[in-house]
Amino acid sequence: MFQSFESAGDPSVGKPRVALLRKWLSDNGIDGFIVPRADEHQGEYVAERSERLCWLTGFSGSAGVAIVLADSAFVFVDGRYTLQVRDQVDLDIFAIESLIDNPPATWIRENLAKGTKLGFDPWLHTIADVKALKASAEKVGATLVPLPQNPIDAIWQDQPEPPLAKVNIHPEAYAGELAKDKLKRLTSAIAADGATHAVLTDPSSLAWTFNIRGGDVPHTPLALGFAVLAADGRHSVFLDMRKLGRTENAYLNQLADVKAPADLEGFIADLARNDARIALDPVLAADRLRALIEENGGTAIAAPDPARLPRATKNSAEVAGARAAHRRDGAAVAKLLCWLDRQAPGSLDEVTVVTRLEECRRATGEETQMPLRDVSFATISGSGPHGAIMHYRVSNATNRVLGDGELFLLDSGAQYEDGTTDITRTMPVGKPNDEMRERFTLVLKGMIAISTARFPAGTRGADIDALARIALWKHGLDYAHGTGHGVGSYLAVHEGPQRIAKTGTEKLLSGMILSNEPGYYKQDHYGIRLENLILVTRPDTLPGGDIAMHGFETLTLAPFDQRLLRTDLLTREELDWLNAYHARVLSEIGPMLDGETLAWLEKATAPIV
Repeated sequence: MFQSFESAGDPSVGKPRVALLRKWLSDNGIDGFIVPRADEHQGEYVAERSERLCWLTGFSGSAGVAIVLADSAFVFVDGRYTLQVRDQVDLDIFAIESLIDNPPATWIRENLAKGTKLGFDPWLHTIADVKALKASAEKVGATLVPLPQNPIDAIWQDQPEPPLAKVNIHPEAYAGELAKDKLKRLTSAIAADGATHAVLTDPSSLAWTFNIRGGDVPHTPLALGFAVLAADGRHSVFLDMRKLGRTENAYLNQLADVKAPADLEGFIADLARNDARIALDPVLAADRLRALIEENGGTAIAAPDPARLPRATKNSAEVAGARAAHRRDGAAVAKLLCWLDRQAPGSLDEVTVVTRLEECRRATGEETQMPLRDVSFATISGSGPHGAIMHYRVSNATNRVLGDGELFLLDSGAQYEDGTTDITRTMPVGKPNDEMRERFTLVLKGMIAISTARFPAGTRGADIDALARIALWKHGLDYAHGTGHGVGSYLAVHEGPQRIAKTGTEKLLSGMILSNEPGYYKQDHYGIRLENLILVTRPDTLPGGDIAMHGFETLTLAPFDQRLLRTDLLTREELDWLNAYHARVLSEIGPMLDGETLAWLEKATAPIV
């Protein structure tokens, strides 16, 4: 099993652990401490050792921050977790704040007293974060203090050891480009930024650049480590060598000097003392690296991670892999949906569905000689009111039966060696009511609006986000998450810099893969989300048009539940898109199915006249 169903959130941990933290702070002359949900690499998924926020508070979401002072404590979360956090933390200990409307930098400016010493771990905050936090603290006469030791590590007696998953070489057939050729491209970019070196702090960039994969964090095939790339080609990789077999060690040493992670700080300091100009991505790199460079006389240059855009714009091999992965994944999802359709309301629970879906993906992988490597995130299996919790994580403690007359939201994904998938479908359990059907259709209209969008070069995700919301807005409805995130190629299912959201400032380029996932959530009742992955196409000029336009190719292949449709709310163009999409689903995954499942798919994709 890839997914654990043990309960992750435990409110009872907050009181004793906050007391331990406060004693440590008092003993060390510090008035408070910031605890982000982050590791040294600022990734979404972290190793067990780095789950400091969850250990302290009980909150297990993928984004959040705690601030603990001598007589108060706060947990900051975004709109995805406003319900979850209240179930997982002790509300007698922690007050809840909005990570979006009142982020820590704003909160500090309005709440810290003059003279307060607020500690932070400079390895766990980016350069940009620390700049904002420091500016806010200084405005009120407080001080942001970098600590040489993380106090959570000092009081966490049974803290897990760092992970040591084995590193694998990612084949050129799936990568589409040799690592040595990628390195040539990146060194040119480093020189163009006026730098002598660049530090890759994001393990996804390390994996992509050197064509390696690992298993140090849940659901994402990453090897935790750093790389220092040099404009003159003398590269270094900082990776625990116990992760490397003989073949992998020889492979990496042809590309770079392989060193222990403990050597990184000394290596950076030596470069700085020799007048190096070292590029750091201010939104990704730990502030400790900036301080280390400047303290030793070097120059820290603010520049984007040189691998980030090349990684985001998939090459032809990566695109072909994504298409193949989605065909297999679509067949597996169809098997699950067919099975689900045969079950009587009240006969299944959320955990059973997750387990069955993994079985379908494993079986399809075996049949096609392309094994399922992992799920790409913990499956969101939300029945009834659980569907309204945007990032609900089912556990043995929360497991719920799929009840008659409810909606069931299933958001899942898979990691295959040739591609990463992410799909959400919402189904009725028994007979849906009219409100459910109306709001499902409004969400689908938003998905179709994105799917059919055409846009000129230079368009950003923020420029098209409203397309997914207009139908909902016209009915006084909305959703509190972005419409789309970037997706990696057998890498992170949430990968930047591209996104479709109000904050999506990156230009959408050919080859980028994103999700398209509008939703609607009625607290304590149900949730609706529909999600496909989409590929930004090369621009072409429409008949009679003047400007070449990008569009989207839909990669995900699985039917939408027509029992939830209000066809009178769909335009002719929207119906034509839906019929064409369903015909394509049948054409592409139908040959991989037979018997009862194929018959079910034929019915599920029947055209609407």
